[in-house]
Amino acid sequence: MLIDGDVVAETRNGWRVCETHHAPTYYLPADAFAPGLLQPAKGTSFCEWKGHAAYFSLHWHGEIRSRGAWTYARPTPGYATITGHVAVYPWAVDAAFVGEERVQQQPGNFYGGWVTSNLRGTIKGAPGTEGW
Repeated sequence: MLIDGDVVAETRNGWRVCETHHAPTYYLPADAFAPGLLQPAKGTSFCEWKGHAAYFSLHWHGEIRSRGAWTYARPTPGYATITGHVAVYPWAVDAAFVGEERVQQQPGNFYGGWVTSNLRGTIKGAPGTEGW
């Protein structure tokens, strides 16, 4: 992931999490992020599958990208492997990549999926798709 041309996160040890009609969300180990980038942010949310999420703002060179990342400190048992991992909204960084491919943000502002060219079908998030 890049901000201001700087690599702020990089790993080959992340988790790709797929949900119904979502673009995959990528969870990176917390130590994959540049020191000081992730700062705790106010607020939480609840996922019926993974549990309670906590948020981070991304702080880089004096710029703050509010609530641009999240984590599940104690996810439900089925998602225990993402404990200690952090997901980032593509809008919160200047560029994010899966391999060599630059990802696009999942439609809408709610979901944090990473859209790549290998995805097929309708991706949830655009107006009118939130309820299915």
